[in-house]
Amino acid sequence: MQWADGKIRCHWVNLANTTYLRYHDDEWGRPVHDDHMLFEMLILENFQAGLTWECVLNKREAFRRAFDGFDLRKVASYSEEKLTALQADSGIIRNRLKIRAAVVNAQVFQKIQQEWGSFDRYLWHWTDEKIIQEVDKVSSPLSDAISKDLKKRGMKFVGSIIIYAYLQAVGVINAHKSIRFLNRKHSITTPYKTSRPETLGLPVL
Repeated sequence: MQWADGKIRCHWVNLANTTYLRYHDDEWGRPVHDDHMLFEMLILENFQAGLTWECVLNKREAFRRAFDGFDLRKVASYSEEKLTALQADSGIIRNRLKIRAAVVNAQVFQKIQQEWGSFDRYLWHWTDEKIIQEVDKVSSPLSDAISKDLKKRGMKFVGSIIIYAYLQAVGVINAHKSIRFLNRKHSITTPYKTSRPETLGLPVL
């Protein structure tokens, strides 16, 4: 929909929250291929479970400070002392299970990098590097399949709804009703019309 400033945005954007507004306009739905950012967004989405994305986004800078700038190697090797400190950090979401899951997920993320060469290659292979264009959904056969695979690998807080939100955030799924946000180096496809069976929710590995 078109807002008072003339820009086209999704209806859920809170214009009173400038952080949320900038995130929608500059980040959400834009294809991400940098493993560092893919890791950051995955951990933030893990913390969203049961909460709103706006709540997590408001604490993003505090999360970055608390989690050492989402340095993958550091997070994967956090000690019990560090985990205790995180649970006492009022700037972040102090959920013990989610904090511990961040370490486990970092370790699995590293293993996927070792197997695939990068997490980016693993993530985008599910759609043959194509962007899925769809709106008004919270899960799909694609998110079901990726969620199942990540759980099998040992990740936590990666249910289909969380993974669908993650895919939207990093641009694998474009949920903007306007395609102006897309990176043109990618092909655009309608849901599950790619050449790979994994986008139909079939096993890949």
